[in-house]
Amino acid sequence: MPDASLEPPLEPFSPLRRLAAEALGTALLLAVVVGSGIMSERLAGGNDAIALLGNTLATGAGLIVLITVFGPVSGAHFNPVVTLAFALRRELSWRAAAAYVPTQAGAAVLGVWLAHAMFDEPLLQASTKLRDGSGQALAEAVAAFGLVGTILGCLRFRPAFTPAAVGLYITAAYWFTASTSFANPAVTLARTLTDSFAGIAPSSAPAFVAAQVVGAAAAVVAFGWLLRSAKR
Repeated sequence: MPDASLEPPLEPFSPLRRLAAEALGTALLLAVVVGSGIMSERLAGGNDAIALLGNTLATGAGLIVLITVFGPVSGAHFNPVVTLAFALRRELSWRAAAAYVPTQAGAAVLGVWLAHAMFDEPLLQASTKLRDGSGQALAEAVAAFGLVGTILGCLRFRPAFTPAAVGLYITAAYWFTASTSFANPAVTLARTLTDSFAGIAPSSAPAFVAAQVVGAAAAVVAFGWLLRSAKR
């Protein structure tokens, strides 16, 4: 078990409040992703580029706000691979990580249902949008690698900029990755439950999740070395 001194500075908040922050933040994140996808698709008139742009801007802006609000309480992971990265770095206990991950997954599903309810869509859906191929899987590994690297680099040098940096990175990665940068297993699994612009077919999800885990683990190793002080 890691030394308690290595935990993030979240002591003022109880474990229950930390889990509640992860749940609220993750659910709202999925409401932003899926809700903006539905709105963009309805307004874009069949133009996928415009729909993706609307989806991108809402997601990036939403992330900045959600991380700023919930970061001081739970760390604002909203993402199992981010939680895994902190656990591997001994900056979060494995016990806390084991509570965070199912909370994130369950809240992500609730966020999808919330988006459906707001737009009068059927709550229960299954996506038919295939996102297959080695290029898509590689894109998810790159997206997760960059996301974890962004977080670790900011926390090392400019912690206050982390919310903006994550939002900006995801905004860019929506466009430079072939997969539109899910970079999050909880988001991926939840998006199998929406047959909207933001959806992913259930058969495509396992490759995405595997690639995300590989990319995040590679980032922990690479940035752990890169950012280590010469005195250590």
